[in-house]
Amino acid sequence: MDSANPLLRNVTGRTAERRRAAVDEPGLEEIIGRNVRELRTTAGLTVAEMADRIGISKAMLSKIENANTSASLSTLSLLATGLDVPVTSLFRGADAEREAVYTPRGTGPRIARNGTRVGHEYESLGSLRGRHKRLESLLVTLTENSETYPVFQHPGTEFLYMLEGIMVYGHSRQTYRLTPGDSLILDGEGAHGPTELVELPISFLSIIAFPDSMV
Repeated sequence: MDSANPLLRNVTGRTAERRRAAVDEPGLEEIIGRNVRELRTTAGLTVAEMADRIGISKAMLSKIENANTSASLSTLSLLATGLDVPVTSLFRGADAEREAVYTPRGTGPRIARNGTRVGHEYESLGSLRGRHKRLESLLVTLTENSETYPVFQHPGTEFLYMLEGIMVYGHSRQTYRLTPGDSLILDGEGAHGPTELVELPISFLSIIAFPDSMV
């Protein structure tokens, strides 16, 4: 992993000390420098080649990439032109606020789905609309047996994780016996749903990632 752009950090020390520590947000110069470096390397250019292309010194470009100087608007325009990207691409990641959804246990709203009429309960654990996809999470509880079972079809990919009980779950032409700890990832376009409730009560997580076209 590039040490200049770490995604995960393992911080040592006592838990209380880590909890009090402030989140280390990168400054604007760091964000611009990181983006310039990533775009340059993606384009297959060395620092010297990039500097020569846009008409600035190699030392100046190196300072920009290492956040040792603030680039002027005219220099940012030259960088964007040389990298063949919009100027806004150089500021990617500068929006410090990132959305998160927190749902305390038992407080998610109950929603109606195809299975509600046969005793299936659906509790929303929240949904998040990211840059490219919408993620929806549900806690599904089945407490009543029934001779009929709902069949679902939807765009996107669904992940199921069994928490309690045993059921047989069908997807397209296949069936899967799911017990606590089992998981199933499926293409939502294929008809799917429980085909047999073996041991009640049953509860499982259902997480759906909808495609770009639905965002």
